[in-house]
Amino acid sequence: NSGDSTILTPSLGLLLVFRTNSSYTRWDEARKFWGLNINHTRDLCRMATSWYGYQLPKSRDGLPPVIDPVKREEDLKHLSLCTWAFVRSMKRHLSPAGEDEEDFIAELKSRLPAEQAEKVITAAHRPNRALYDLSVAIEKLPMHFMRKNEINNNLSIFEDTLGGSERLLSSPVPLFYSRHTARFLSTWLLLLPFALYDPFKGSWNHISMIPATAFISLCLFGIEELATQLEEPFTILPMQGFCDKIGANCDEIVSWSGQYDDEFPVIVKTFEDSERLWDRVLTKFRKSS
Repeated sequence: NSGDSTILTPSLGLLLVFRTNSSYTRWDEARKFWGLNINHTRDLCRMATSWYGYQLPKSRDGLPPVIDPVKREEDLKHLSLCTWAFVRSMKRHLSPAGEDEEDFIAELKSRLPAEQAEKVITAAHRPNRALYDLSVAIEKLPMHFMRKNEINNNLSIFEDTLGGSERLLSSPVPLFYSRHTARFLSTWLLLLPFALYDPFKGSWNHISMIPATAFISLCLFGIEELATQLEEPFTILPMQGFCDKIGANCDEIVSWSGQYDDEFPVIVKTFEDSERLWDRVLTKFRKSS
C-alpha cells in the first residue's frame, strides 16, 4: 500500500544518494590525480628548459657557460619523451587488460629509443620503469644539484598520483553494496504500481499509472546507472587525450630558449658567435662600471 511505499522511500533515497556520492568522489579523485600530472609535467619541463646548462649557482668569471645547441636539444627532447612515456605507461597500467596494448607498444616504439622502449614494455611495472628513466634523464642534465632536487620533487608527486590511482583501481565499491541497492530499487519499483493504484483511479482503467511508473523507473534506474559508471573512473576519463596533451605541452616547452638570451648568446654555434659573446660581455661590463 501507499503507506509502505512512503516508509521505504526515504531509505531508498538515502541509499541512492550515498551510492552516487561515493561513486562521484572516486571519479573526482581520479580526475584530480590526472590534473596533477598535467600541471607538474609542465612544471618539470619548464624548470629543466630554463635551468639547462647552469651547473654552478654563479660562474667564477660572471659569464654564462657555452652550451652545445645540438646536445641541449637532444637532452631536453629526451626529457620530454620520458615525461610523456610515464603518463602513457600510467594510462595503460590503469586501463582494462588488453584495451590498448597494441597501440601502447606501437606508440612507445615509434617515439622512444628502441632499447628504452623495450625495457618499458617488458617491465613488470611499466610506470615505475618509465619514472626511473625520467629520473635518470633529469640526473644527466647539466645543472646545479639543488635545481635537480627541485625538479625531482615533481617525480615524488607522480609517485603519489600513481599510487592513489592504483588504490582506486584495486579497491572498488563492495559488490554487495551495489547488489543491495539494485535489489532494493527493483523491488520498490516492482511494488510501485500498487501504491499508485488509488491515486490514478480517476483515469480510465488506471491507464495513466503506466507512463507514470515508466517515467519514475527511468529516472531512478538512470541514477543507479550513473553511479555504476562513476565507480570505475578510469574507464570513462579521457586518459589518452590527457597523454596527448601532456606530450604536446612538453614538446613545446622544451623547444623554448634558456636563460639570458637577451643578455648573452648563450648557445654558441661558431667561433664568430664566441667573439660576439665577448664583445657583448665587455660592453655590458663597461656600462656597469
